Amino acid sequence: MTDVFTVLANDHTEVKQMLTELEAGSAGASSASVHGADALELRKKMVEQLIIEESKHEAVEEEYFWPAVRELVPDGDRLADHAVGQEQAAKKVLNDLIGLDAGEARFEELLANFITDGRAHIAFEENEVWPALRRVITDERAERLGEKLEQGKKTAPTRPHPNTPPKPGVLKAAGPAVAAADKVRDKITGRGRD
Repeated sequence: MTDVFTVLANDHTEVKQMLTELEAGSAGASSASVHGADALELRKKMVEQLIIEESKHEAVEEEYFWPAVRELVPDGDRLADHAVGQEQAAKKVLNDLIGLDAGEARFEELLANFITDGRAHIAFEENEVWPALRRVITDERAERLGEKLEQGKKTAPTRPHPNTPPKPGVLKAAGPAVAAADKVRDKITGRGRD
């Protein structure tokens, strides 16, 4: 079985790789005409995939991970509040990116900010939250939590929903309907397919 830290570490590794690739591509964004429309389309698709993965990741964290941190970790409320605040800000940026095209000044500005903030958020979780949780969580509970995260990602929303309160009860009630609507929209538009 995979525990919570392995599941989250795998997600973080995937996201950090995406951020690095997107950051490397931003150097050429100002000279988009040199790289052509294909390069911009690829960049847009990469951001689209980032949005999908981040949306699923944050939804299951808010539903399962942060409640466990609040319950088990001394000072867990402070840690969770800080992280959830970062996540809410990120959702707004990701939501704004959906309507923009790669190469547009606003797209590149928002993406650059997201890259910086995303790395800071990942570092906060890995360096402050995970060590605190590791000290107090049992192996069995860590495995159960990891399983919930894995299962939850299968039915999680694929778009950011910055106006949905990041409360576990709200997410459990509204999450499946929102995720289903996201998946229908994705299928109709072809979003998330190569």
